[in-house]
Amino acid sequence: MLARSDRPADFNLDRDGAELFAQALDEPALVRLEAALAALPIDTPGVRIGEEPLLKPLLEISGPIGAIAATAIGSDARPVRAILFDKTAGRNWALGWHQDRTIVVRERIDAPGFGPWTVKSGLIQVEPPFEILKRMVTVRVHLDQVDASNAPLRIVPGSHRLGRLPEGEVQRVAAISGERLCLAERGDVWLYATSIVHASLPAHPPRRRRVLQVDYSADVAPYPLAWRGL
Repeated sequence: MLARSDRPADFNLDRDGAELFAQALDEPALVRLEAALAALPIDTPGVRIGEEPLLKPLLEISGPIGAIAATAIGSDARPVRAILFDKTAGRNWALGWHQDRTIVVRERIDAPGFGPWTVKSGLIQVEPPFEILKRMVTVRVHLDQVDASNAPLRIVPGSHRLGRLPEGEVQRVAAISGERLCLAERGDVWLYATSIVHASLPAHPPRRRRVLQVDYSADVAPYPLAWRGL
């Protein structure tokens, strides 16, 4: 089925798995965010963020980004993983249909139901039981305009309610259920269920598209594991 670039107001978090918070960050907040991200590497498509002190006030629930996560999962929401995606003419990648399935923890401690383990950018990542992922939400903060040709997030509406899908099933669900495009202006924030099936195409024509993506959880990490946090 073809994608539908519906009006953002038509999205509903419970029904579709995604919702737009239009102009959630004003220009002064965006400038602060850009300053906090300025020291990150610029030669990689996705930069996994370990710790950036200047980001904390923005990501906490008292800040403009964390407050959005709290609307969905409550006042215990905390940022547990962050990635800066920076598409440019020279780094204009595509990402196929998938579910995000990993969390970042302080150290590797083998525990039932957790695995496989990976290390990316020095951060220890593991796939947890899906019960943890389905209670998480993700925010995407847009630093640039994203129209239908500038690599918007593609989601399969309602797929956040389907549980953990085998790889082959992910493709089938996308083909049958169709997709919607998450368009954005600078300062917009999309909130979506972490477990939703999603993808991204290259920008055409290639141009810059910066997105800060932050996963939030209100759960305490199951003992003996601990969130790495930000």
